[in-house]
Amino acid sequence: MRRAERALISLTDKSGCEEFARALVTLGITVLSTGGTAQKLRDNGVEVTDVSTFTGFPEMLDGRVKTLHPLVHGGILQQRDNRQHQEQCRQYGIQPIDIVAVNLYAFEKAVASADCSLEDAVEHIDIGGPAMLRASAKNFQDVTAIVDPADYPAVLTELQSRGNTTLTTRFRLARKVFNLTASYDAAIARWLDRIDPATNTYFTGA
Repeated sequence: MRRAERALISLTDKSGCEEFARALVTLGITVLSTGGTAQKLRDNGVEVTDVSTFTGFPEMLDGRVKTLHPLVHGGILQQRDNRQHQEQCRQYGIQPIDIVAVNLYAFEKAVASADCSLEDAVEHIDIGGPAMLRASAKNFQDVTAIVDPADYPAVLTELQSRGNTTLTTRFRLARKVFNLTASYDAAIARWLDRIDPATNTYFTGA
């Protein structure tokens, strides 16, 4: 297994992220990040590259589009032992992303508020986060996907001792990803089932 070279960190729950990112940088791993996470890391003295700098495209559409880009998803999904993948990545300048630490917009917390409108709820539906997590978990043979800050220490221990994580760890974390994204989508579907979009009120009997 090749050494991890690049990590993408984009978090709603930022607990422990400075220490984690700082440790990655100490190991020679480039840290990519977005928005508030990038600012928090930078404010705490962590060297970070904005995803918009990495891709050459700014965040747009009020932040709805920032990581949905071939340089991000190609970096995550490329199979390192697939010659065709590697030739295509060299052709288009796609660099591998080995670690993805992402957690999702707090949809359930938002809709639990009595004054949450349909518009507010929709803006709390995460798109880029689940896409990156699912891509990372699908490619668990090569990519470490982290959704829970509690997993930072175990990941760092393996990176420090081996230069990368073990397949066992990556597979365990991939299962965690798919459990999370499934429950996240289910929560969104349950809430939408109860809402009348014309009046932004709950259906009678819901």
